[in-house]
Amino acid sequence: MELPLVVGVDGSDSSLRAVDWAVDEATRHGLPLRVVHASLWERYEGSLPSFSTRRPAGELMAEHIAASCAERAQLRSPELKVSSEVLPDDPVSALLHAGQESSALITGSRGRGEIGGLLLGSVSLAVAAKAVCPVIVVRGGEQNRQGALGRVAVGVGDPSEGSDAVRFAVREAEARGCALHAVRAWRRPAHQHLDSPLVADDAARVNEEGASALLTDALRDTVREHPQVDVHRQSVEGPAHKVLLEASADADLIVVGALRRHGRFGLQLGRVAHTLLHHADCPVAVVPQRA
Repeated sequence: MELPLVVGVDGSDSSLRAVDWAVDEATRHGLPLRVVHASLWERYEGSLPSFSTRRPAGELMAEHIAASCAERAQLRSPELKVSSEVLPDDPVSALLHAGQESSALITGSRGRGEIGGLLLGSVSLAVAAKAVCPVIVVRGGEQNRQGALGRVAVGVGDPSEGSDAVRFAVREAEARGCALHAVRAWRRPAHQHLDSPLVADDAARVNEEGASALLTDALRDTVREHPQVDVHRQSVEGPAHKVLLEASADADLIVVGALRRHGRFGLQLGRVAHTLLHHADCPVAVVPQRA
């Protein structure tokens, strides 16, 4: 049995956009959708006396958020199997626990009560940095979110560090029937100046060819398994976080890996993933890769 997609909701506009995106994603992959809302209403309101017939406002609100988001999902795709649940926990812990039995976690980019100028909600950031499954943060322009551009982009790092992200991206492109744009950024070593034995142009060519070779190597096995996916390879000079930000402008989804090191605590996100989660022009998928 395939694991469901899980979407975290809190009633905010951002989470409603995440629900819509999650419905389309579940439909594409033929997966059930689980709508999850986390609430600690009992901690703040306490329980009512046993003789009371009135239900706590916090409990009613939590159930309403989960049920209304599930109804929204069902109306968008009547054939989709949708379930909803209120989890008695803080949002980060609830989603991380739910992610242990899901194909992927989907969140909005900002939650209720977030500071107006905040680029990314604290819940989304923490979940993307700690989850054991892929996390998609739904952000960016309407065209990008609606999948109107026909392209999935993936940032390709070293083959040993990003194979799971590449596999995820290829499957996404296949499910959408669109092209895959595989990008690897490269930079000239600091010591290669004009007084190097190689002239500047030759130095650039050598580094670009090396990046292209690594790109081909990282894609070889996965592309062979999905021959129907149209793959465009591109090696680009520049810092990876800037190169991939530019790639996100023309993508329906951008995928990056995040190395998870055993025994490390706190957020495990590299600069590239962190930058995309805050600034990308399209939804961002962060795929964990075990070291």
